[in-house]
Amino acid sequence: MKFCKTFPMKYRFISVLVLAWVPVFSHKIQNPITAAAPPDTRVILITLDGFRWQEVFLGADSSLLHDPDYTPDTATLKMLYWHPEAESRRKMLMPFFWSVFGKRGQIFGNRLYGNNMNVSNFYSLSYPGYNEMLTGMADPFISSNRKIKNPNFSVLEFMNQLPELKSQVAVFASWNIFPYILHRERSRLMIYSGSETLPECDKLLSPTFYEIQSENSKNPTRYDVLTFLAAKEYLKNKKPKFLYIAFGETDEFAHDKRYDLYLQQANAIDRMIAELWNWTQTCSEYRNKTYFLITTDHGRGRKKHKWPYHNALTPGSSEIWAAISGPDILPVGEIKIPQQNYLYQIAPTLAQLMGISFPAKDIYSKALPVKQTNELLAATSEKNISP
Repeated sequence: MKFCKTFPMKYRFISVLVLAWVPVFSHKIQNPITAAAPPDTRVILITLDGFRWQEVFLGADSSLLHDPDYTPDTATLKMLYWHPEAESRRKMLMPFFWSVFGKRGQIFGNRLYGNNMNVSNFYSLSYPGYNEMLTGMADPFISSNRKIKNPNFSVLEFMNQLPELKSQVAVFASWNIFPYILHRERSRLMIYSGSETLPECDKLLSPTFYEIQSENSKNPTRYDVLTFLAAKEYLKNKKPKFLYIAFGETDEFAHDKRYDLYLQQANAIDRMIAELWNWTQTCSEYRNKTYFLITTDHGRGRKKHKWPYHNALTPGSSEIWAAISGPDILPVGEIKIPQQNYLYQIAPTLAQLMGISFPAKDIYSKALPVKQTNELLAATSEKNISP
């Protein structure tokens, strides 16, 4: 997520080639169509910035966990997250995720089974990734993490323009670039990110919250726990139909080459998701009506010395994953059949879950295959993961 320096001159020719893709990937909807009224469903979208599929499906990486350069206190982290078997390791790292999404939902992206999921944008950076995820299309002109107002129209902005969902869409993000990614001035979305203050949240949060937030105000990424607390209070008091929580510290710790903190943050987010899920089961407005969709904006380097990095030239950076659970999602768990899915499918998937029609070019209108037949996915229960 941190700002990436401009590529050296020898790589710039690649950017010239990318510009040739503009007619295919440019996505600017001037007159979005009006969709039918959505059903009484709720959606909670959650992203873990730069969190690899390897940790999701295989748990802690042995080469990083046992290296004191990345994990200073190897003994403690081994006790918390290490087991010889991959299925045990991943449950130690994200116990709620695997107990709920692994049994009641669907999880895409385990490349060991040929179930591939990738970003389609060339850059494998955060802003290009979030643009692709939320607008349903990659844009070659969005090539960095600079603070530029996104010219592209997101599915969240589309929702917010519908009379049925006006002011029913809320975004809580740790990273302070989200007002630009979602073009707050144009979209008029409720976006609470970074270290800012907003009237919509002032009455819900304590002075202590803002004191802690101010301590980290120079960092572009707010503490994830503060993002979570603000989102939860808003959810409880305002009860939006669509809530997006964008966590950011997994990527920050990775850039800092702290694998121990990267794992601990993922484990902490797992607990936060559990708390949100449990609350939705106790609230009549959300119980049996809420979809959870969890994913990431990009991958990271596959090898140990490349793990802190992600960009167009680092293998593994485009490899991602996604998980979903909800009322009519077939509970097949981990998808173990060959597929190729992409990050741009998140936007039409969100629209499908909300019961609306989000306009997009044909090749980018395909949602994730979350409602396939039991027969097609039955094969997923016949394979076991190897360490």
